[in-house]
Amino acid sequence: MSIIILDRDGVINHDSDDFIKTPAEWEPIEGSLEAITQLNHAGYRVIVITNQSGIARGLLDVDMLTRIHSKMRRMLAQVGGKIEAILYCPHVPEDACTCRKPLGGSFAELAHRLRIKLDDVPAVGDSLRDLQAAQTVGAKPILVRTGKGEKTLADGIPDGVEVYDNLAAVVTALLEPSV
Repeated sequence: MSIIILDRDGVINHDSDDFIKTPAEWEPIEGSLEAITQLNHAGYRVIVITNQSGIARGLLDVDMLTRIHSKMRRMLAQVGGKIEAILYCPHVPEDACTCRKPLGGSFAELAHRLRIKLDDVPAVGDSLRDLQAAQTVGAKPILVRTGKGEKTLADGIPDGVEVYDNLAAVVTALLEPSV
């Protein structure tokens, strides 16, 4: 069974500079839930790794984050999909933790939990820090133009990173039979 790692805000749901603080503010990007379902049906284990500094900033607590993730999982289940695990970093950059992207601590934790290497595992994000975190563990960084993706692309990305319009386009490319 294959694994794919997804960032949350800007990849699965619409992002906000004001943070996603309640379930009401969490809205999926068109086609993202169906794309995850396609991945599931193709045998992919879908893992979300997300920075959630709103917790350290006092904008929401862990209970509210759990409610947001429950809404995401519920909406996903309605279209036949599921997310196997969600790893999140609740810290602000100043906390100097290793779990916050662009560092690879959360990715390393995932690899340890699953007892696997993340070499060439697709890791989809919309920011440079998503791409950098994937690279630190040998995963394959993929940029989407949704969320902060257009700005990230304009600012410059590492050589060799594939770019797609959205998660649905990533999934189409992943699941296309090789010629």
